[in-house]
Amino acid sequence: MGNGASLEDPAASGASRLTAAFPPGRAALITYLMAGYPDRATSLEALRAAAQAGADIIELGVPYGDPLADGPVIAEAAKAAREQEGSFGLAEAIALAGEFIATAAEGPVPPVVLMTYLNPLMRFGLPRAVDAMRAAGIAGVIVPDMPPEAARPWLAASGEIDTVFLAAPTSTDERLAVVAGASSGFVYCVSTTGVTGERASMAEGIGGLVARVREHTALPVAVGFGVSGPAQAAEIARVADGVIVGSAVVKRQADPAEVSAFVRQLRAVLGPF
Repeated sequence: MGNGASLEDPAASGASRLTAAFPPGRAALITYLMAGYPDRATSLEALRAAAQAGADIIELGVPYGDPLADGPVIAEAAKAAREQEGSFGLAEAIALAGEFIATAAEGPVPPVVLMTYLNPLMRFGLPRAVDAMRAAGIAGVIVPDMPPEAARPWLAASGEIDTVFLAAPTSTDERLAVVAGASSGFVYCVSTTGVTGERASMAEGIGGLVARVREHTALPVAVGFGVSGPAQAAEIARVADGVIVGSAVVKRQADPAEVSAFVRQLRAVLGPF
């Protein structure tokens, strides 16, 4: 099965569940799914499908009306989730994650990292958000529009919940040191500037970016933005500790069986169950 961790594993020792989910000997598979798309029940089934197919970490997107980092596939999924009856937002995404994580007895449950934006966190209230995430069992957050300099209030409140910051190809070495130093769980390397989305080929120099980040941290380094299939996943796995696949999974999310088949294809090129 996948390398998923349960709530008590390894939190009892104080270790990061995200860091521990990166397996020795191969790159971790991190799959992105949009909470509430195309509806709540189907998104929950898709989460379970990805876990059972071998995802090591789940990145769960929170629907938001101004998703600056998201390409068209993810933005449209977020719009659909927000427009359905009982519009999905941060509270609903946390509740969905909690229900998914609580099904540990039914199969592998990878750690969940919530991908949201700063405005929903601020509106929810940082201490309240931390309490809700902790109760749900969420392992970490990614907040693309929250640079380390603006993250002090969140970091002061977040406790054991990891905060993953993004490193860009345009970042200077000084900037990479700041990003890596503020991150916990892992560091997210953006393969190319711009928004998320499938691309025909990976950007040149991604191996160099990963190497530069590793000069500033012992955390695992994962690469996302543009990974569209197994061939690109295998390419990234040769240089990084983790492969993040988003739009290509969300494109299949309305059919959990398709999610399962696609995640199995991705996992097969990274290593056996």
